[in-house]
Amino acid sequence: MHTTGNGLLDALTPDQLARLRPHWRAEALHLNHTLQMRGKPVESVYFPTSGMISIVAVMRDGASVEVGIAGREGMLGVQAVLGDDNSLNEAMVQIPGTALRLPADLLRREAEASSQLRDVLLRYVQAYLNSATQSAACNRAHLLEQRLARWLLTARDRAGSDRLPLTHEFIAMMLGVRRAGVTVAAQSLQTAGLIHYAHGRISIADREGLEVAACECYEVTKKDYARLLGIPEQETDVVEYEDLPHS
Repeated sequence: MHTTGNGLLDALTPDQLARLRPHWRAEALHLNHTLQMRGKPVESVYFPTSGMISIVAVMRDGASVEVGIAGREGMLGVQAVLGDDNSLNEAMVQIPGTALRLPADLLRREAEASSQLRDVLLRYVQAYLNSATQSAACNRAHLLEQRLARWLLTARDRAGSDRLPLTHEFIAMMLGVRRAGVTVAAQSLQTAGLIHYAHGRISIADREGLEVAACECYEVTKKDYARLLGIPEQETDVVEYEDLPHS
């Protein structure tokens, strides 16, 4: 039975959840707020209950590309699970929402003491790494329109909303392509009636149709998360990001 709104936490036993509950703090995730800095210690881990966090690799020349996302299916801060104290990449809020924040060292100690918690967290790390591997193959093998459809569906599942506050510039950065390419791909999806785009917001109009337009990687990754974590596909009412808490 789900009790927190975060799939990873809700996979824990009631006893383990009770051990963590006194230590977490509910926080608002503000748009563009940086939660982790490259090369800095990971002091907190975040379990989103709505919204979406992007993990971004930044190059020396300032170029950046998304290498992972965290939403209500999982967590930000897998380094803590693996015993690392530093973050290789940056993490920033791309869709506002809420999260439960825990001290990283506390989660590490709890995982060392509890085989059930450790197993759940390591299964998430495996799913996260599998997703990154699939994304690398996807970026090489599939058309931009397919990749865009896949990314929008993934963002929708993580954020729990059909309305996503995303600009073409941001999506281009996340996919590692030029803005002009994203504009053409988005126009194609909009002409097909799958999405609507206006004023920096993309709304998913036909989820089933968008799944057909997406490459195989969306379904592969979704099934892998379900296999490893036992988290069923989450169907929720639309969440309006303006209605989420901002303090």
